[in-house]
Amino acid sequence: MKIVVCIKQVPGTNEVKMDPVTNTIIRNNVAAIINPFDTYAIEEAVRIKEKYGAYIYALSMGIPAATEMLREAISLRVDKAILLTDRKFAGADTLATSYTLSKGVEKIGDYDLIICGKQATDGDTAQVGPSLAKTLGIAYATDVSKIIEINNDFMHCMKITDDGYEEIEIKLPALITVVKEINMPRLPSIKSMKQAKKAAIEVVTFNDITADENRIGLKGSPTQVVRTFVPVHEVNSVSIEGTAEEKAKKLAEILVNIEFKGR
Repeated sequence: MKIVVCIKQVPGTNEVKMDPVTNTIIRNNVAAIINPFDTYAIEEAVRIKEKYGAYIYALSMGIPAATEMLREAISLRVDKAILLTDRKFAGADTLATSYTLSKGVEKIGDYDLIICGKQATDGDTAQVGPSLAKTLGIAYATDVSKIIEINNDFMHCMKITDDGYEEIEIKLPALITVVKEINMPRLPSIKSMKQAKKAAIEVVTFNDITADENRIGLKGSPTQVVRTFVPVHEVNSVSIEGTAEEKAKKLAEILVNIEFKGR
């Protein structure tokens, strides 16, 4: 069985800066981590590997510094890591990102299962997983909370819905996005961390894949950030004095005026 885990490097802080020209996150010289939801995807791939036997690829699109994040993935028992990195990929929205990732998957070749985290903490769109599946033309399931069984090219799993849980069977190859309820990610061992430092990360650029330049990066992004800003919150307080009856009357007047202005 061959599993591809898509992971993303995200800022390890809420204090992020935006490029005033491109309106994208400035990722250089910013402490970064594996997207927390993706750690559950890695762990689930490793559990499948332990139970059924599998070879795990970690695939990411990002800046060159993301190689360190991929080394961390290797320390968690991923077998091989691939980084899609090129200036032409920069500024991609979810559609352009999923298209670029699909080219990375195609470069890997035959696969049985793609696992993604539910969403990324820097975008919170939860769009890349389903969009990648549609681009590849495979079945997919979102918000998977438990893999019950994998047998005869089918996967039996449970997913979270608005009304509770739903058991589904999905034909492989397929893509799933997982929620944090699915497992508890393990920590790497000292030995695996040392081995990961020596691991070779395969770097793939635009010239290494067969991709339409009009579908990648900013050029291939139909949605773009027009403006970013920090919300300004104004807090006005009123102190009410007097007896209980006077305070109640004054408060009622204030609430009536607020309701009237709101109309």
